[in-house]
Amino acid sequence: MAWVVLVVSGCLEAVWATALSRSEGLTRLGPSVVFGVSVVASMVGLAWAMRTLPVGTSYAVWVGIGAALTASYAMVTGAEAFSLVRALLLLGIVACVIGLKLAH
Repeated sequence: MAWVVLVVSGCLEAVWATALSRSEGLTRLGPSVVFGVSVVASMVGLAWAMRTLPVGTSYAVWVGIGAALTASYAMVTGAEAFSLVRALLLLGIVACVIGLKLAH
Protein backbone atom coordinates (compact mmCIF):
# COMPACT_ATOMS: atom_id res chain seq x y z
CA MET A 1 0.00 0.00 0.00
CA ALA A 2 2.90 2.36 0.71
CA TRP A 3 4.05 2.07 -2.91
CA VAL A 4 0.59 3.00 -4.21
CA VAL A 5 0.48 6.05 -1.93
CA LEU A 6 4.00 7.00 -2.99
CA VAL A 7 3.14 6.82 -6.70
CA VAL A 8 -0.01 8.90 -6.19
CA SER A 9 2.03 11.42 -4.20
CA GLY A 10 4.54 11.60 -7.05
CA CYS A 11 1.69 12.29 -9.48
CA LEU A 12 0.45 15.03 -7.17
CA GLU A 13 3.92 16.55 -7.28
CA ALA A 14 3.43 17.05 -11.02
CA VAL A 15 0.04 18.63 -10.32
CA TRP A 16 1.39 21.14 -7.82
CA ALA A 17 4.43 21.99 -9.95
CA THR A 18 2.24 22.69 -12.95
CA ALA A 19 -0.28 24.65 -10.87
CA LEU A 20 2.51 26.70 -9.34
CA SER A 21 3.78 27.69 -12.78
CA ARG A 22 0.26 28.69 -13.84
CA SER A 23 -0.44 30.66 -10.66
CA GLU A 24 1.78 33.53 -11.83
CA GLY A 25 3.53 33.88 -8.48
CA LEU A 26 0.45 32.78 -6.52
CA THR A 27 -1.53 35.75 -7.87
CA ARG A 28 -4.19 33.69 -9.69
CA LEU A 29 -6.69 32.13 -7.29
CA GLY A 30 -7.61 28.90 -9.11
CA PRO A 31 -4.11 27.59 -9.77
CA SER A 32 -3.00 28.81 -6.33
CA VAL A 33 -5.70 26.75 -4.62
CA VAL A 34 -4.84 23.69 -6.73
CA PHE A 35 -1.19 24.22 -5.81
CA GLY A 36 -1.93 24.48 -2.08
CA VAL A 37 -4.18 21.43 -1.90
CA SER A 38 -1.97 19.25 -4.07
CA VAL A 39 1.31 20.19 -2.36
CA VAL A 40 -0.13 19.33 1.06
CA ALA A 41 -1.62 16.06 -0.19
CA SER A 42 1.63 15.16 -1.95
CA MET A 43 3.74 15.80 1.15
CA VAL A 44 1.34 13.93 3.43
CA GLY A 45 1.42 10.93 1.08
CA LEU A 46 5.22 11.04 0.91
CA ALA A 47 5.46 11.21 4.69
CA TRP A 48 3.03 8.30 5.07
CA ALA A 49 4.95 6.16 2.59
CA MET A 50 8.21 6.93 4.40
CA ARG A 51 6.86 5.24 7.51
CA THR A 52 7.53 1.87 5.87
CA LEU A 53 9.79 2.60 2.87
CA PRO A 54 13.40 3.82 3.09
CA VAL A 55 13.78 7.58 2.86
CA GLY A 56 16.21 7.50 -0.07
CA THR A 57 14.04 5.20 -2.15
CA SER A 58 10.86 7.10 -1.28
CA TYR A 59 12.29 10.47 -2.15
CA ALA A 60 13.91 9.27 -5.39
CA VAL A 61 10.68 7.65 -6.57
CA TRP A 62 8.58 10.69 -5.57
CA VAL A 63 10.87 13.16 -7.33
CA GLY A 64 11.36 10.91 -10.35
CA ILE A 65 7.66 10.46 -10.96
CA GLY A 66 6.94 14.14 -10.38
CA ALA A 67 9.74 15.35 -12.63
CA ALA A 68 8.95 12.94 -15.45
CA LEU A 69 5.23 13.74 -15.42
CA THR A 70 5.77 17.50 -15.12
CA ALA A 71 8.20 17.58 -18.05
CA SER A 72 6.04 15.24 -20.13
CA TYR A 73 2.93 17.33 -19.54
CA ALA A 74 4.82 20.49 -20.50
CA MET A 75 5.94 18.89 -23.76
CA VAL A 76 2.47 17.54 -24.57
CA THR A 77 0.83 20.92 -23.97
CA GLY A 78 3.47 22.80 -25.93
CA ALA A 79 4.82 24.72 -22.94
CA GLU A 80 8.20 23.11 -23.64
CA ALA A 81 9.65 21.87 -26.90
CA PHE A 82 9.40 18.16 -27.63
CA SER A 83 12.42 16.20 -28.74
CA LEU A 84 13.12 12.52 -29.02
CA VAL A 85 16.17 12.85 -26.81
CA ARG A 86 14.13 14.50 -24.02
CA ALA A 87 11.44 11.83 -24.30
CA LEU A 88 14.03 9.04 -24.09
CA LEU A 89 15.71 10.65 -21.08
CA LEU A 90 12.35 10.94 -19.31
CA LEU A 91 11.71 7.27 -20.05
CA GLY A 92 15.08 6.63 -18.42
CA ILE A 93 13.86 8.31 -15.25
CA VAL A 94 10.75 6.12 -15.30
CA ALA A 95 12.90 3.05 -15.83
CA CYS A 96 15.01 4.00 -12.81
CA VAL A 97 11.88 4.40 -10.67
CA ILE A 98 10.72 0.94 -11.75
CA GLY A 99 14.20 -0.39 -10.97
CA LEU A 100 14.02 1.02 -7.45
CA LYS A 101 10.72 -0.78 -6.93
CA LEU A 102 12.13 -4.06 -8.24
CA ALA A 103 15.28 -3.72 -6.14
CA HIS A 104 13.25 -3.06 -2.99
